[in-house]
Amino acid sequence: MKMTKYSHSCVRFEKEGAVLVLDPGNFSEVDQALESADAILVTHEHADHIDRERVLPILAAAPNLHLYAPPVLAGSLRGDVAEDVRTRIHDVEPGTAFDIRGIAVRSFGFQHALIHPLVPVVENLAYLIEDGIYHPGDSFTVPHGLKARTLLVPIHAPWSKVGEVIDFVIACGAETAYPIHDALLNGNGRGVVEKHLERFGPMYGTQYVSLAAGESVEV
Repeated sequence: MKMTKYSHSCVRFEKEGAVLVLDPGNFSEVDQALESADAILVTHEHADHIDRERVLPILAAAPNLHLYAPPVLAGSLRGDVAEDVRTRIHDVEPGTAFDIRGIAVRSFGFQHALIHPLVPVVENLAYLIEDGIYHPGDSFTVPHGLKARTLLVPIHAPWSKVGEVIDFVIACGAETAYPIHDALLNGNGRGVVEKHLERFGPMYGTQYVSLAAGESVEV
């Protein structure tokens, strides 16, 4: 399967003609990521994970494109589109499995990581793609029994610190980890975080591989 990282948390998967895109947010190259897409998966409602102003017009213009999101977010999105588009916006409950044109998806339900007690906590879904590629959204929770070979690790966020990023990589135990949630880092900050992951990941069996926006790998 081909995986292309876009800016921040947006990731595109391509398998045998099927295209699945996760978290096309307002820091990402939405139009490029969603070109010829079959489905959009959204982890939670924050704008850096779904850019409503750009995503919903694309969804309306593509009659075969479907969007999957946590129930509260999905309901809100249906209120912003025409009636004929609403049937293509789907609620995803935690702990479900479904198939998108031959691409297997499993969902895990957690809350968004705590930013501050004054900031409301929202629904956050993590997704396991093809039983091996784990996108946690904005959470460091590791599902019981998770055996992901590939981890998409949020390397920087208002809700995290570097030690927690390292611990998350160790806890998941994936063979390979790639960065997501990185748009707020400048070059110096990114270098600091990635140096730690490149050092400590292999001690626990995980190779950390940096990816730039637009770069693709086979996973």
